[in-house]
Amino acid sequence: MIGTGDKAPAMSAALSDGSMLDLAAPGGKLVLYFYPKDDTSGCTREAQDFTAMAGDFAAAGAKVVGVSRDEMKKHDKFIAKYDLAVPLASDADGAISDAFGTWVQKSMYGRKYMGMERATFLIGADGVVLREWRKVKVPGHAAEVLAAVKG
Repeated sequence: MIGTGDKAPAMSAALSDGSMLDLAAPGGKLVLYFYPKDDTSGCTREAQDFTAMAGDFAAAGAKVVGVSRDEMKKHDKFIAKYDLAVPLASDADGAISDAFGTWVQKSMYGRKYMGMERATFLIGADGVVLREWRKVKVPGHAAEVLAAVKG
């Protein structure tokens, strides 16, 4: 499981904006946030919060990328529906979420299942994880991450 101080894995992912993301050499600071599912209330709010601050992240030299196991077609609909300004990556095979330890056992109403833990990682230009947030609560999270990028 990747954590603070670790080098991000040598993995790449296609992004919804048509570019490719290289986790080990992102070319600047990278905010990689993992979320459970497109077009659900918490995930939509988180994407909207990061979108609202996209210019501030860019000014601070950071790119923000959301990651879920949803397929790219679903990402495209999600982006269009909410006019999102942050690119999304599809981790359909689970390789990225497995590497970061965000695919975890969850429990709801006594039923156990596997799902995506809401987590965020700040990765430096050299690919080293500078900070991590696990079990994220959406309200205020994007602002907290922005403060860490600036600080």
